[in-house]
Amino acid sequence: MRTLAYFFYTCCRYFPCHCCFFFARLLYYLLYYITGYRKKVVRDNLTQSFPEKSAAEIKTIEKKFFLYLARLIFEIIKMTSISKAETLRRVKFTGLEQLEAHFKAGESVLACTGHYGNWELGTLALGLSISAKTMVIFKPINNKIFETWFDCMRTKYGNVFIAMRQTLRGMAAYKNEPTLLCFASDQSPTREEAKYFVDFMHQPTAALLGVEKIAKSTKRPIYYFKVNVIKKGYYHVEVLPMCLEPCKMNEFEITDLHFKFLEDIIKEQPQYWLWSHKRWKFKPE
Repeated sequence: MRTLAYFFYTCCRYFPCHCCFFFARLLYYLLYYITGYRKKVVRDNLTQSFPEKSAAEIKTIEKKFFLYLARLIFEIIKMTSISKAETLRRVKFTGLEQLEAHFKAGESVLACTGHYGNWELGTLALGLSISAKTMVIFKPINNKIFETWFDCMRTKYGNVFIAMRQTLRGMAAYKNEPTLLCFASDQSPTREEAKYFVDFMHQPTAALLGVEKIAKSTKRPIYYFKVNVIKKGYYHVEVLPMCLEPCKMNEFEITDLHFKFLEDIIKEQPQYWLWSHKRWKFKPE
């Protein structure tokens, strides 16, 4: 298995993208038909999230998801060798001028998105597309080898990645300049952190409150980054104003709002969300 993984990795780094997508199709068959990688998790998540859909419709989405997951794996590996020009060719943005108006005024901004489409490539392109420093809050993984690999890939064009528990310290380091602080707001909290549950995809869903807390304490406006998959390897990201005056919002209203944004996006094209994640591990007590 390790030899096979290294073969795929080498192919992806040095082969053209159309060749990578050929190998992605092979990986899809391996994941879906041979190993059945997290197939039960995906099917359970889809069934609970779309109670109105038939078993046949669920299976169709399931297969589309696994095909996209295979492509996504190759796209992320390809990011280790992708150039700045190729990155900007594959990810286009609409609405960045809204952010630049804040940066010009010396203001920092918060950004929300989810694990939808190629969020890694989108973040890489974002750092090349705006004048302010792009800072991304992330949840560390246990495997240090993968952690180091991801860190090199994510930061190669100047983005700053801050471990979730170091958010305030990271913000303090850049307090004297405008920044864009980015959150993948569908991250799962730990059991101890699961204090608030939002109604998301027909299920009570434990939510992290970091975006809301930071927005209210710093008075930073929040924008949502809506990712659209255009075709294989190409994305369009719409920058949408989500909450420009966070201090006027009621408690939990911001949290409910960014989950609503994500839910609407998922319902449009569900195959591009990360269904293999065990998102609903905890239930309200």
